[in-house]
Amino acid sequence: MSRQYKVAVAGATGAVGQEMLRCLEVRNFPIADIKLLASSRSAGRKMQFKGESVTVEELGADSFNDIDIALFSAGASRAEEFAGAAVDAGAVVIDNSSAYRMDPEVPLVVPEVNPEDIKEHKGIIANPNCTTIIMLVALKPLHDISPITRLVVSTYQSASGAGAKAMEELRQQAEQVLAGEQTEPKELPHQIAFNLFTHDSPVQDNGYTKEEMKMVHETRKMLHSADIQICATTVRVPVFRAHAESINIEQERKLSIEEAEEALSHAPGVRIVNDPANSYFPMPIDATGTDEVLVGRVRDDLSSPKGLALFVCGDQLLKGAALNAVQIAEEVIKSQ
Repeated sequence: MSRQYKVAVAGATGAVGQEMLRCLEVRNFPIADIKLLASSRSAGRKMQFKGESVTVEELGADSFNDIDIALFSAGASRAEEFAGAAVDAGAVVIDNSSAYRMDPEVPLVVPEVNPEDIKEHKGIIANPNCTTIIMLVALKPLHDISPITRLVVSTYQSASGAGAKAMEELRQQAEQVLAGEQTEPKELPHQIAFNLFTHDSPVQDNGYTKEEMKMVHETRKMLHSADIQICATTVRVPVFRAHAESINIEQERKLSIEEAEEALSHAPGVRIVNDPANSYFPMPIDATGTDEVLVGRVRDDLSSPKGLALFVCGDQLLKGAALNAVQIAEEVIKSQ
């Protein structure tokens, strides 16, 4: 009989935590026992897992005794507070927050991109930012053929990236606008219904948002290339839960459209959606609820002799967060 694992999910009641539970169940992760952890406000709540009711416990330093794998979706401050305790108790931590992503001692992993980095972990493995994950799943097969030297990306990020409350705010605001009522933003800085705005992370001294710089630093770390030139523009749009990205790349050797599409058609985690006759390309509505990153509109970049342009969509809560974390856990147990 194959080994079964004791798994803890920290932040189990949040949008990403709930998707982690669903992924563990759907993918039949080999679980002997599961522990659901959250803040004191959610302690005592009942949640369903594999048809059974599980009581949520309060997250604490003593929550990880006998736990093999701890999936964290509780935010950076909670990860910084409790991930060390989980490692000390013998668990492998897979953290969805930004707390450890740029720590040189912590691997930052997308299994379709750099699974080999997992073996370098010292107890913690970081899950990248959602926009970076979705982008690199599409770019890695092209980078493998001819290294990318420069990329420009503009993102169209859904409300789910700001959490379940932001998704509900989008729904409520849409109703208010259609009823001719005034909106009052609470979870997001501006009206999100029928609007878009620069991503709601702080603007840094260089004029780029924190979200934009995450894409820069994380891409370089995972592709092990500090020389890639990257320019990102991140935008919040009135979509519930799937991100879209417009990407332009330059490579050492120019790839033909046919060569690029052939590589993408065989790439893990990628599904090509490309029907010019019907103007049917990747859309958030199609990416929602799917594991794959949708890729289409592969075309020559008319402004660059070595450039290609493409458009991608991916479910922010799945491949952009929960699914990627569970896939990392699957890779961890393969190596044991």
